[in-house]
Amino acid sequence: MLDLRDIHSLSDFQRNSKKFLLQMKVNKGPVVLTVNGKAEFVVQDAQSYQDMLTRLERAESIAAIRSGMKDFENGHSQDADEAFDEIRQKHGIPR
Repeated sequence: MLDLRDIHSLSDFQRNSKKFLLQMKVNKGPVVLTVNGKAEFVVQDAQSYQDMLTRLERAESIAAIRSGMKDFENGHSQDADEAFDEIRQKHGIPR
């Protein structure tokens, strides 16, 4: 979650980068950087960023699985042999 106290100007970040890097290492939270008073950049430690990407990928996978299950429940399914035949034909793959 974004802490509103972690919104700073880019010039402040540049002047005090060591302080900000230590802060991000300790609290694992991002820092929002502003340019001319408008939010322009978000900086965070690499592990927190990777964790966020992992959670996003998992959430997208779960959503896709749920969508597929709903399609199946609604009768939108196909025999596997038919599906593979369509893929082979579409991509010119011999049997």
